[in-house]
Amino acid sequence: MDRPIFPKRAIVTGGMPYGNKSLHFGHIGGMFVHADVYARFLRDRIGKDNVVFVSGTDCYGSPIAEGYRKKCENEGFTGTIEDYVMANHNTQLKTLKDYEVSLDIFGASGLEDTKEVHQEETDEFITALYKNGWLEKMVTKQFYDTKCDCFLNGRQVIGKCPIDGCQSEKAYADECDLGHQYMPEELIDPKSTLSNETPEMRDVTNWYFKLTECNDLLGEYVDDIAQKRNVRKIVSETMRESLGKPVIYVRKEGLETYKKIADELPAHEHSDLENIKQGSFTIEFKTLKDREKACPILTANNIRYRTGKTLVPLRLTGNIEWGVKAPSLEGEEGLTVWVWPESLWAPISFTKAYFKRKGMPDDEWKKFWCDKDAGVFQFIGQDNIYFYGVAQMPMFMAQQGKGMPSIHPENGQLQLPTLCANHHILFLDKKASSSGSIKPPMAANLLNYYTAEQLRAHFLSLALSNKSVSFMPKPLNPEAPENEPDPVLAQGNLFTNVLNRLVRGAFYSCQKYFNGVLPYGEVSPEVKEAGEKAISMYEMFMYRTELHQVMNVLDSYIRNSSKYWAKNSNNEETMKQTLIDAFYMIRVATVLSHPVVPTGTEKTVEYLNVNADKFFSWDNIFSSIYDLVEDKENHQLKELKEKEDFYYKHPSQLV
Repeated sequence: MDRPIFPKRAIVTGGMPYGNKSLHFGHIGGMFVHADVYARFLRDRIGKDNVVFVSGTDCYGSPIAEGYRKKCENEGFTGTIEDYVMANHNTQLKTLKDYEVSLDIFGASGLEDTKEVHQEETDEFITALYKNGWLEKMVTKQFYDTKCDCFLNGRQVIGKCPIDGCQSEKAYADECDLGHQYMPEELIDPKSTLSNETPEMRDVTNWYFKLTECNDLLGEYVDDIAQKRNVRKIVSETMRESLGKPVIYVRKEGLETYKKIADELPAHEHSDLENIKQGSFTIEFKTLKDREKACPILTANNIRYRTGKTLVPLRLTGNIEWGVKAPSLEGEEGLTVWVWPESLWAPISFTKAYFKRKGMPDDEWKKFWCDKDAGVFQFIGQDNIYFYGVAQMPMFMAQQGKGMPSIHPENGQLQLPTLCANHHILFLDKKASSSGSIKPPMAANLLNYYTAEQLRAHFLSLALSNKSVSFMPKPLNPEAPENEPDPVLAQGNLFTNVLNRLVRGAFYSCQKYFNGVLPYGEVSPEVKEAGEKAISMYEMFMYRTELHQVMNVLDSYIRNSSKYWAKNSNNEETMKQTLIDAFYMIRVATVLSHPVVPTGTEKTVEYLNVNADKFFSWDNIFSSIYDLVEDKENHQLKELKEKEDFYYKHPSQLV
């Protein structure tokens, strides 16, 4: 099998959780565990010094400001907003550590040293966009609460999404909870969360990225990634949905009124008005501005309509006080940066902060973000594909210089990340969210029922790269049958039962028959062939980030190894060969399981009495265990005491 080619250096990022909450099961099971497993694999595959795993708390924006306001009003909190965010940041960090998520840096965009670096990166990033001709200053409408006498930002406004086909009634100023983008004036039935009054629209001046000029560029990019084996189908399909023409879907009952006022609308084309399908007809405009002009005309004539997905200008700045300061451009002072755009370059900020903490040169980050032989892998949820794909990619390309950029950056330019997007992870067959009626279980609370490694194995097995799947923990499921096993434990049992039994059995037999000295000899050809096949398949699936398939490879290999041991371990005459084969199988299973269950595998290597760096390095992946020790024929294993385990069950599961 041809082996896939990995980059020489890599950045792995996990999406940034908002600083107004603790981590729930979706943060961990839907994204962070996947990112961690891939980062751990890359450390073994290309060298730990060549991989930097970054994430951090998203500190700014209206969700945090709203969360702080409510905590002060409802709970009597007296600290500053920085105190509020710091407390949530520390809670998030502890949960990540409890789940063995091995971040090199978990920064915070608005706290301590990462705040300073992020402010510098923001100035550089936006200034480069301006100098390269990709920013425009626009006067647009913003919601204003006349009762509270203030402008409203982000989640301080709530209404119904105007995008055709979207049923979300949790749509905010210019984005709904399903990730659809629109202009603020398109929001249906807006209400202020501060006063519950209908706000009015007032003019504001802000800087926008010229995203509407990137349709062809993004189309080329989507065509390119659609051919790549390591980019999931959901990424290209979701991005392509945003590249539609500026259209409006008009309800059928508005047809006669439309005919009367059609000449008042900007130049447009319409669908067949004689054969209207699905209850509406479409009118298509040449530009987004033409569509914007048409909307108030339709509204004034009481015509019901919805807008279609299309590229809209990406707002970069706003007037919210709690935000990263925007650079002063053309005399516009006092603006802050909208939280979503600045969160896209925050991983660059965190990488810079990481190397700064290590005392490395200022340009060390470029070896990971700008070199052709490096790669960036971003693990996100499907709701965030618009920002990380449609918005981020052209902004990164626009850093190249003046003129239309290329989807293939030159060496030394900011390279385009590979998006590893997961579908939704559901809870008891329903979509759960902190702001919805179905509340997600908190990640920390799950550790009252399961170990971190049991949950890590289960979350990987859900195949979220392919479809939305439900998390069904029996202790939290009131409808779970008492006589059926907990579905969450199926994959954990592979380690706590099957692999644990194999490793224990081999160690005890080695101690019984060979005084704990590893038997030396040639591995049986069929055993070695099976191990090398598993290694090759595992590597291919890791390259594709098909982590559920990685779990399938582990399941098959570990169970077959266990069957081999069960079949042959009772024959004393062939015990030497059985142990030679068994410890080869343990070596392969331990290396391949390392990213998934790091604690158990590292304990195994400790008892094998082998240098861990050599053992886990893929430079030695096809080497035998004898090649990793000083005395092949007299290698002493660490003594395994009676009833000692390598992979543990949660105390609540012990009878």
